[in-house]
Amino acid sequence: MKTLIVATDFSKEAENAVEFAGAAAQYTQTKVVLFNSFNIPLHASNARLPATVFKELLDNNSLMLKKRALELSEKYSIEVEYDSSFLELNDELENLFLKFDAEMVIMGTAAYSLEQELFGNSTTSAIMKQKFPVLAVPMGVKFKAIKKILYACDVLRGINVRILNTIKEYAKLTDAEVEIFHVQNNLRKLENNVTESENSSQISEGLEGISHSYKNIQSEMIIEEIKKEVKRTQADLLIMVPQRYGFWQSLVHKSKTRVMASQSEIPLLSIPI
Repeated sequence: MKTLIVATDFSKEAENAVEFAGAAAQYTQTKVVLFNSFNIPLHASNARLPATVFKELLDNNSLMLKKRALELSEKYSIEVEYDSSFLELNDELENLFLKFDAEMVIMGTAAYSLEQELFGNSTTSAIMKQKFPVLAVPMGVKFKAIKKILYACDVLRGINVRILNTIKEYAKLTDAEVEIFHVQNNLRKLENNVTESENSSQISEGLEGISHSYKNIQSEMIIEEIKKEVKRTQADLLIMVPQRYGFWQSLVHKSKTRVMASQSEIPLLSIPI
């Protein structure tokens, strides 16, 4: 596995994700890069302070990151680098991902709230904007070897071979079992021109060599069915592919991946197509 980038603002949920990343890196024998997108306090930016003050703020922030990196490195016996920037979080994450040829970005999620449901947060924003995998780690969740992966997808949009190959690689790391889970509502059923045998054949070919299954159910409550399946299977990791909508479409449709990132009780890995 390649480098893991973990974004932190030193909040409780972010620090939980840092610990998760440290334990995951120890298990997979890889490197961690701690990153903080440093925001100048509003009162300071409005005060027209000299450049030396801003440099001092950034230096202090870098010292905090350095200290945290040393702590993480010693605790898990792993290599840890750190970086910070004044740039917007999503812009800098993209730069870091390319710079370190990273595997994924790990970010923490706070407990569910109506505000997050309506407006999202930095983690759901990264999921919807970035072109690389983002792992959302719920508050309080600790790393453990993955034994069950639930891939919640819309098979009517087709079975993406690259996604299946990625899932297969992750499953092999811990000899995990994979379930492909599809919730189909009544309206979409009328559009379904892909037979169950064709779906099963594509999945079997893509996941050849690992234990896997395919489940298709009919329901209007997609999010609730995914939650129920997570609990029923005792999944350790939920994988979804974010569906991106334009502005007008977003007023009508909500990304299921974004919603689940705010509500999931297990880590959610978003893999964009």
